[in-house]
Amino acid sequence: MPRRLIGDRAMTSAERQARCRAARAEAVPTPRTQRQADHRSRARRWQDAVAELMALQVQYANWLDTLPENLQTSPTADALQAICELDLAEIQAITPPRGFGRD
Repeated sequence: MPRRLIGDRAMTSAERQARCRAARAEAVPTPRTQRQADHRSRARRWQDAVAELMALQVQYANWLDTLPENLQTSPTADALQAICELDLAEIQAITPPRGFGRD
């Protein structure tokens, strides 16, 4: 499907180029999005991930504690119970290696 015409006829290449140059001259900022670079080490990212898991486990335990009586035997309660029973202390005790040449 062809583009919709801006005027009553299609622009020539020279007209398109002139319009582009005029837009650049007006200094209309073009939004460019880039993801922020994650400069944390792998060990730091591991520690942050484990801390996030621990925080989530506490939140799920609170959710399980405040679950209404009629949902105590539901699949939701079973899933919450399984999450709360996970032993994250073993994961927390792991210290990942620093990397080649820095051990």
